[in-house]
Amino acid sequence: MREFNVTGLCNPDYHYMVDITNKLEQIESMISKGNYFTINRGRQYGKTTTLSRLVEFLKQDYTVISISFEDWDDENFSTSESFCQTFLEDMVEALESTSESSEYCESWLDRSITNFKKLGRHIRKLCQGKKIVLMIDEVDQTSNNRVFLQFLGILRASYLRRAGERSETFQSVILAGVYDIKNIKLKMINDGLYIPEVGENSVRNSPWNIAADFEIDMAFNPAEIATMLVEYEKDYQTCMDVTSVSEELYSYTCGYPFMVSRLCQIIHAEANMNWDIYGVRAAVSVLLHEDNQLFRDMAKNLENDKQLYDLMYDTLISGLKISFSYDNPVMDMAKRYGYIKVTERKTILVFNKIFETRISNYFVTKNVLSKPRQKTNALYHNIATDDYFNMELCLEKFAEFFNREIFPTKEKALLELQYRISFLSYLKPLLNGIGHYHYESQLSDERRMDLVVNYGRHEYVVELKRIFVESDRTEGIEQLLGYMDGRGADVGYYLTFDFRKKSESTIQWLSIDGKRILEVNV
Repeated sequence: MREFNVTGLCNPDYHYMVDITNKLEQIESMISKGNYFTINRGRQYGKTTTLSRLVEFLKQDYTVISISFEDWDDENFSTSESFCQTFLEDMVEALESTSESSEYCESWLDRSITNFKKLGRHIRKLCQGKKIVLMIDEVDQTSNNRVFLQFLGILRASYLRRAGERSETFQSVILAGVYDIKNIKLKMINDGLYIPEVGENSVRNSPWNIAADFEIDMAFNPAEIATMLVEYEKDYQTCMDVTSVSEELYSYTCGYPFMVSRLCQIIHAEANMNWDIYGVRAAVSVLLHEDNQLFRDMAKNLENDKQLYDLMYDTLISGLKISFSYDNPVMDMAKRYGYIKVTERKTILVFNKIFETRISNYFVTKNVLSKPRQKTNALYHNIATDDYFNMELCLEKFAEFFNREIFPTKEKALLELQYRISFLSYLKPLLNGIGHYHYESQLSDERRMDLVVNYGRHEYVVELKRIFVESDRTEGIEQLLGYMDGRGADVGYYLTFDFRKKSESTIQWLSIDGKRILEVNV
């Protein structure tokens, strides 16, 4: 029986997989045009599996040579000769799984190839009369190596010669990795790993500037997710509503391949989870509390890069509307990692709800307010039971805590900046692994935050808003009502942080148009 896989290469004989035929057809279109390009995506984004499926998809029309730099060591990149020989050895091994003759395969391994000029000639000679697609995975393993730049240089030279002199070379070259190869030389210079030679005036000109832009969406859409669930349903007959489950999976992941498969894996493994929207939400709570490689990398990247940290904090916690710039290396990095996406209006949003919550939780744990919250959680354990979360009591106790412990010790300007994280720091430990929260980035701004808290089979719609004048309060109520309509909720929760001079802390229930709103003013 097949299973859901989140580690390494996926194989359709052993694993449930999304049908990515449409993506493969788009990639094949680029190959047929002779494009060279790089597939840059975050960790566990399905790059390796896509390349594997592409080999099968193309083999009728092309000779596909697929290698990886993952198991290359420093010695392999130490000299031009070492690189060339290792590269040719890998080429021969990869060609053995194609339909090419053994004589042709062996002809690639020429021990006289000791430099890149000879390698370029060798490639052009052996590509004559053939349509060869070269794919190299984990190519950014070499991002600190001058020898790799020389290799890119011969690929570029052959590409340009093909157009100018009708000389033959690879039909297409595909490089796969996290980092943008186009900027590799500049990155090496900035990191002190590359020293331009005397007279070198093109340090910003990448040898990979011939590459076409790869704009194919590698994330899974709901219809694609459904193809995997249909295969699972044939084996297990759970009577799931494939469409609704697919859409719920997408609503949390935006199709991030690892997250989609991991949530399915969790639901399959847990006997108390059903294949419905509530099962998906329960699986999200499990995933959000996991210590997996994707989240470890995320924390490491945030910890080691202050600019990335500040960008994500401003986007998530401060609620700033930030315009995306292709010239900003930090934004480009965040997009490459898969942490952000760009809207039609060219503003930044966090890529999906799971990253929203996990990155927010990272900031919460860094916040000095998290230590007092542990005591609060112990005092008010009756806020949360095994299947019910008392949001009314949560907000009441938070108001008491905020007015007693936080408000007297902070300056007004600092409070205005920290109003969100103060509540998230209070909320997170109370959910205790059973529930989770996410917020609607589309509707958030620096003066408000729209939260959805899922706990068991219950959902709570909460709006946080800063109040400076009375119109801010009434505007927030209208916004919350609209948000409740969108979620199909009859009860909402309105937490306001009042910065007017003579304001008082109040708690009251409002009844508006058949809906009830608990307004808590701190």
